[in-house]
This record gives sequence, C-alpha cells and structure tokens, in this order.
Amino acid sequence: MPDEYQNHKHYQNLEKVLEYLPWYIEEYIDDKRRRLSAATLMNYANDYKIFLEWTLNEGLHEGTPADVPLSFLESLTVRQVERFLSYLKFEIGNKEVTINRKLSALKSLFYYLQNIAEHRDLTPYIRRNVMAKVELNDLRESMETTAAKMEGKILFGDDYEAFRTFVAEGYGARIRANSKAYRFYQLNRERDAALVALVLGSGLRLSEVVNLNIEDVDFERYYVRVMRKGNKEQYVYCSKQAMTFLKTYVDIRKEKYEVSARQNALFVSAKMGPNQTMRRLTARAVEKMIEKYAAAFGKPNLSIHKLRHSFATKYHGAINDVPKLRQQLGHSSIQTTMIYTHIQNDELKQAVDRMDMPIDAGEEGR
Repeated sequence: MPDEYQNHKHYQNLEKVLEYLPWYIEEYIDDKRRRLSAATLMNYANDYKIFLEWTLNEGLHEGTPADVPLSFLESLTVRQVERFLSYLKFEIGNKEVTINRKLSALKSLFYYLQNIAEHRDLTPYIRRNVMAKVELNDLRESMETTAAKMEGKILFGDDYEAFRTFVAEGYGARIRANSKAYRFYQLNRERDAALVALVLGSGLRLSEVVNLNIEDVDFERYYVRVMRKGNKEQYVYCSKQAMTFLKTYVDIRKEKYEVSARQNALFVSAKMGPNQTMRRLTARAVEKMIEKYAAAFGKPNLSIHKLRHSFATKYHGAINDVPKLRQQLGHSSIQTTMIYTHIQNDELKQAVDRMDMPIDAGEEGR
C-alpha cells in the first residue's frame, strides 16, 4: 500500500507551497484532495507557482504570487498564455509532454474557477476562461511509430533472462576489482535481483514497486496488492520466478538490513547518513540502480519503465489477450495497451520479406 509517511511528506510540502499561492488555488486544491494523490496535488501547486511567478517577472502584475487576484486571471490574453508556453519550452527547456502537463493543470484550475466555484451571490469566480482557447500540443503518433521507437530499448528473447541473471550474478564478476562497489553489490544483490525479477514478472509501475509493503505480497497465491492510479486497489499476479527471487530477498531482508519491526516497506535501502538511517527505497534510487545495471549490461537505454514494457511485450507474445494484459498493467484505456500488439509484428515482416523471393514457376502460370 502507499507509504503513509511519503504521503505525509507530500502534504507537508504542499502546505508550504500553498502559503505562496492565492486563496482560490488553495480552495481548488482542497476540492481535489479526495480524488487526486498527494504527489499529483504537489505537482499542480508547483505548476501554478511557476505560472504566477512568470506573470510577475514579466511585469503583468505587481506584488507576490499570493496577491494575484481573480480579475487578473480573467483579463489574461491568449497571446500572454502562449508567451508563457514559449518560456517553458525555450527558456526552461521543458519537453512538449511536460508543457502539456502544466497547461492541463492550468486548464483544470480555470475550469473550476469558471464552472464550479461560486461567490455567495452564485456568480462564478471568473466569467472569461482564456485557457479554454489554448490548445494542448498534439503529441499523437501512430502506434507503429511508437512501437518502433520502443523496440530497441526493451528486452527481447534471450536478453530477457540474461539481464535478470546479470543483476543476480554477472554484475559482481564485472566489478570485483572495485572493492567498494563489490561490497555494495554483495549487500544489495538479492534485493536488486528481486526488484528486477518482480517488474519483469508482473509489469508493475515504478511507483507501485516502491510503495509495496511486506504484507502486500502473497507467496502462496503469487500476487501482490497494489494501489493503482486513481487510488484503485488491485491484486496483480506475478510469475513463479519473480516470487522465487522475492522469497530469497525477504528471507535475508530483516537480518541484512537490520530492519526494525516498525518498517514494513518491502524494498529498503542500506543504512545511510550520520544517523545510519534505513528507509524505504525511493523511486530515484531504483531508477539509478537500473541505470547502473543497464549500462554495465550494454543496454544504456534500458530503464525501469522499459522493463515494464518488456514484460508487456513478452506477455502479449505468449498470451495474445489484450483485455487481460490491460488489467495486468492497470491501464485505464485499452488503447494504451494496444501499443504492444504493434511491437515485433512478425507476420508483417515476413510478408514484406516474401516480396524479395523469386516467384515459383508453377505459381507464375496461374
């Protein structure tokens, strides 16, 4: 289940950001608390802070972000908003997908101010919504194109098992000469191998993996209990091999990491810092871990998300059941899952290859 401590920290940081923002944004955030995660609300608040600070730096309004009135939002022009989006792209260096996320956050806020929030006299907070006139960047591309980009960055065939074995055993032989790195690897070898095996054997998201607790794993029925997007609880099945690696790690977890009875996180870090604190493994730590193994394995583009793609591709090739794969991955739309039907389209490849074959004399006369 999601780490309550982590959620508490997100809410603490959210409250600090809200101190710099106008009252109506705090009201909007309060309205969304029941439906959105603490991390998402924190992202929204930061996006609003960036936008309001930009308006002040541009001289569009004076004072602090908290001083920006509703009337100012109502008077913003499309040209001004487009200038902000250009600022995100050319001065901050945000990618198109990040710009879309920030613009979506603003669209959601302005929709709330125009269509949901009301003054005591039942009039809306704002009557004019400039964000409704600004379109998101079109990021659509064909599934075939997306699949083609993905193919060179995921595990196929023998590489699937080879990478799992490399993390469990091979990496140690590669770095044995570096005593410090070797000791660190020996400490975390079972944990790292279990985490990689779990993603390759279930397709879990990074956030779902780091939020797992010991009690979420059922070794007898081969599933883990996760909280998916939208705070939906789901039992996700794992391969027997993934569970074998997990069991090996769990058996040494308490003693090797000196885990206290209060710490129920499944994946934990080695003790760090002056206070020798042991804590839940963070998402960033997992990303860096995979980067390290991937580079040494010879696939530097491999990431934790690409391991999820690798599982999905292998699952589809073996089962060929898109609805079941959609449920396994926790996709809200089946269109998202359909991408895996376009990876390694062997039938299409074979049909094109046959075009280069000489025509049989018997067929030519038909």
